[in-house]
Amino acid sequence: MFESAEIGHAIDKETYDAEVPALREALLEAQFELQQQKRFPVIILINGIEGAGKGETVKLLNEWMDPRLIEVRTFDQQTDEELARPPAWRYWRMLPAAGRMGIFFGNWYSQMLQGRVHGLFKDAVMDQAINQSERFEKMLCDEGALIFKFWFHLSKKQMKGRLKALADDPLHSWRISPLDWQQSETYDKFVKYGERVLRRTSRDYAPWHVIEGLDANYRSLAVGKILLEGLQTALKRPDVHPDKVNAAPLPIHIDQFNLLDSLDLNLRLDKDDYEEQLITEQARFSGLMRDKRMRQHALIAVFEGNDAAGKGGAIRRVAAALDPRQYSIVPIAAPTEEERAQPYLWRFWRHLPAKGKFTVFDRSWYGRVLVERVEGFCPPTDWLRAYSEINDFEEQISDSGVIVVKFWMAIDKQTQLERFQAREEIPFKRFKITEDDWRNRDKWDAYRAAVVDMVDRTSTEISSWTLVEANDKRWARVKVLRTINRALETAFEKSDKKARNHKN
Repeated sequence: MFESAEIGHAIDKETYDAEVPALREALLEAQFELQQQKRFPVIILINGIEGAGKGETVKLLNEWMDPRLIEVRTFDQQTDEELARPPAWRYWRMLPAAGRMGIFFGNWYSQMLQGRVHGLFKDAVMDQAINQSERFEKMLCDEGALIFKFWFHLSKKQMKGRLKALADDPLHSWRISPLDWQQSETYDKFVKYGERVLRRTSRDYAPWHVIEGLDANYRSLAVGKILLEGLQTALKRPDVHPDKVNAAPLPIHIDQFNLLDSLDLNLRLDKDDYEEQLITEQARFSGLMRDKRMRQHALIAVFEGNDAAGKGGAIRRVAAALDPRQYSIVPIAAPTEEERAQPYLWRFWRHLPAKGKFTVFDRSWYGRVLVERVEGFCPPTDWLRAYSEINDFEEQISDSGVIVVKFWMAIDKQTQLERFQAREEIPFKRFKITEDDWRNRDKWDAYRAAVVDMVDRTSTEISSWTLVEANDKRWARVKVLRTINRALETAFEKSDKKARNHKN
């Protein structure tokens, strides 16, 4: 895979000087067109052999283009803030917005390669990381991102020759870093695992470009021309209109009976039972959140449901059991301009809790397969692929110790009507009812079908849905608290079992 990058590619100075001015001008024009269109971000991944010109090339790109529109990100050792969250969090929060370029040093490929080369984990863990990276990049590209992946290469002989030349030169010996010497000892392993990464993750939507790094003129022109061609092609690419996208339909229930129909919405609690059970479950929840095992976990509760189903009341009863410093509540409305410039999951990644903490999402990432689907805010291809993207997202955060509890608060159509009417009649509740609520009610059946598909496709062993019979608010609030408590206890039991097995 690296043979063509070890044959001594070179460009003479005269040719280089003749080509650079036009290349720089074209890159600048493409960069400003990118900024004006604001249709997609550009992500440039820098990987490869130490001393192959990675830093020099990035420095040159900042000179050739407008550095104000380029965000250079370096990922070294994880900070305490990053260690307290899922591994991908540090990359999600640094993604460039649409219209901007981001250059990532020390990215997800660097982490997995260094870990495997130095024996921090085995092949199975590396293969899992490769699969996650591939899914991550596919999702970014499906959301419109343009990804360039560069592997800067030197043969073993070229690398050793470079190190010797620098070491013998008193004026430039400082340029040799400890990482250079380290990689000279692990070169064979690094190239072996690098080949595996490139082979597994070079795809039509995000291919790898292997650049021989020995000659500065060659590598600079090669990278510049690849960037220019990719940018110009993407800038000319027309947006696909949703009506022109063909998507296979989801299966339907031929007997017209679905999961929501099976709920018993007549379940109720009388006032005395409610108060007793509520206090019991709140005390139980408070104790679990203070348990020392919680230091290895974070907790997320997702609340979705029909309008007026009582999400707010349930959230307040959950929060009442805790010190306000232990939790945060994230209300999700229509995305802001900043959020629309990013992949749709970005605004949720940025709010993930640290270990020991609890975050409530009042509405969530499921808006993609509910509101956006029903209201036509995204084409079918987008919300259809969102099921797998959401499952992958929840698997990633679950693997890092996040406990995810998801609630659909269900009421019948008559109960919703009565609550809407009551809100309009009570002065201090009028803010809760809007024209959108009445308009959404006209799409009751469409939302119902979307909810059933959502549960069928995203209720997994990793993160299952709990359907809450919410015609009676008392019943719903107690069920929510009890479900959260059971999820915490189950997670703690698994942690204890894992610790015992590790000792044995």
